[in-house]
Amino acid sequence: MAYAGRAGRPPPAGGDLRRRNHGGGDSPIVRLVWSVRWGLGKLLHWDDPQNGVGIRVPSLRARLPADLVDAPIGPDFARLPFTSLYLLSDEFAAELANSTCHGVLHMGWVQTESGCYTAQLAILSKPNGTKGRLYMAGIRPFRHSLIYPALLRKIERSWAALDESVQP
Repeated sequence: MAYAGRAGRPPPAGGDLRRRNHGGGDSPIVRLVWSVRWGLGKLLHWDDPQNGVGIRVPSLRARLPADLVDAPIGPDFARLPFTSLYLLSDEFAAELANSTCHGVLHMGWVQTESGCYTAQLAILSKPNGTKGRLYMAGIRPFRHSLIYPALLRKIERSWAALDESVQP
């Protein structure tokens, strides 16, 4: 996804994160997939608190480089299992852990040679044992065909609207 707004200045990486619900996206199919996932997680105890960040796995915040340790932590996700790691003007990272994996979501703006910005999204995950590897393999088609494209479209619309709201 490319941002072709003002050269020399990206929109805020996390400015819209505090106000938005990123749990289901705008697509009814994506909301259905998430509902099934949360229901299975509850039934199978994948998301129980003892499987989370700081309990089953230590937070990555303790291993951040010095320049990020003092950065603002970012939004508190009331409806999602993410824990913010840091929020800069052009970069944001959050982590989650459950009984299946430990994952990091990273979003940032990278300036191109033309002076415009390109949004980049990285989602990194480390499966937890055999159950985690099977789970990650099982959800891969949903992540790549439904979840990630819907998330990127939603972010693109949000940032385009933000850009329009600050145009002279």
